[in-house]
Amino acid sequence: MTMSKTRSEGTLPVVSLPLPVDVTAPAVARQAVRATLASLGLDGPDVDDVLLATSELVTNAFEHGEKPDRLDVEYADGRLTLRVYDSGSNRPKLKEPSPMAARSRGLQLVHALSDDWGHELCEGGKYVWAVFSLRRADASA
Repeated sequence: MTMSKTRSEGTLPVVSLPLPVDVTAPAVARQAVRATLASLGLDGPDVDDVLLATSELVTNAFEHGEKPDRLDVEYADGRLTLRVYDSGSNRPKLKEPSPMAARSRGLQLVHALSDDWGHELCEGGKYVWAVFSLRRADASA
């Protein structure tokens, strides 16, 4: 897997990672996001929230989308945005899981951990995004 980086006006690099179409996708995505956050000087407990949300978004793309495609990471003005693309057109729904259910809590976790989240239709499918407030360690308080 290779990551590509591009630069947008006023942002740090956008990392775009092609996702494997198998059960390794969440782990591959977590590893890439962890490396990206470290390279940006972002660490601390909030990083764990981002990594958990990454796992949930990619798992949902794998299980509920038609085919996971890629993960984009962008950081600008203290805000980190994750975007997970898949080829499905079904829109994600925030459901209240049964207390006895072993699954179906992914979007609930993303909702609880992120500042905001949503989805957009795009050419070839959709992407689900989540935004987190994260400050670099070298940023003044």
